[in-house]
Amino acid sequence: MWTTEVNRKTTATKEQIWKLWADVPHWNVWDKNLETSELFGGFQTGTKGALKAVGGPKTKFVMTECTEFKSFTNSSFLPLCKMDFIHTMTETKDGLEIIHKIVMTGLMTFFFSKVIGNKIKVGLPVAVEKLIEVAEMR
Repeated sequence: MWTTEVNRKTTATKEQIWKLWADVPHWNVWDKNLETSELFGGFQTGTKGALKAVGGPKTKFVMTECTEFKSFTNSSFLPLCKMDFIHTMTETKDGLEIIHKIVMTGLMTFFFSKVIGNKIKVGLPVAVEKLIEVAEMR
């Protein structure tokens, strides 16, 4: 297993964050590592989608968990490796805490963690900061 995680606090509301998360075609506004993303149905568990990372191939994903104003997980399947993109928010006394976590599992985790893991580790904090910046401007 390979994992990386970013936690940040924000003054944005859970509704503001949720609106950005649910706007799949515009994920690239706050995640500059994405060229395109699309969802083939509603923002809910079971819906399939596709995204294209900058410099990467188009990849399919499925929404494996979705709890309104709390969390969602989209999972991609690489050869012998599953990638879970886990997004959660929790209200705390200090504001809303945003957590984005990526988990790779499977036989080829060692390979994919080397090939794309470092890029993910660099890009994830930038994406979360941009998400919060966009949400707080609204």
